[in-house]
Amino acid sequence: MAEFKDRLKKLRKEKGLYQKELAKIIGVSDGAIAMYETGKRTPDKEILDKLANYFDVSVDYLLGRTDERSPADKIKAALSDDPELADFWEKLSQREDLQLLFKQTKDMSPEGVRQIIRIIKAIEDEEQERYNGR
Repeated sequence: MAEFKDRLKKLRKEKGLYQKELAKIIGVSDGAIAMYETGKRTPDKEILDKLANYFDVSVDYLLGRTDERSPADKIKAALSDDPELADFWEKLSQREDLQLLFKQTKDMSPEGVRQIIRIIKAIEDEEQERYNGR
């Protein structure tokens, strides 16, 4: 796996940025970026978080602990064999309401989840009746 210095340089170049531009975006000196990219200096946690957020990658990816740019990429790869699940994952990653639903139900018992599913199906049936009644 690549080292931090190599990952940072690659990500910066992918964005078409000069070191000076990235330094301004992240809030460090021009020299700091150069030192990060040569391996002479390692950023602190705050700067690592800023870099990961800016490049939309995980800190683990930046540090060379994984080749997956983000945990979502690993999930997408696992779902690639099922287009319906892949589509669902994409919608879930974009909709806060669906994320909230899953956060609220993740620790529920299987019976509790089945009850939620029955409620959702009842709402769907009601909406379908309204739609067909028009």
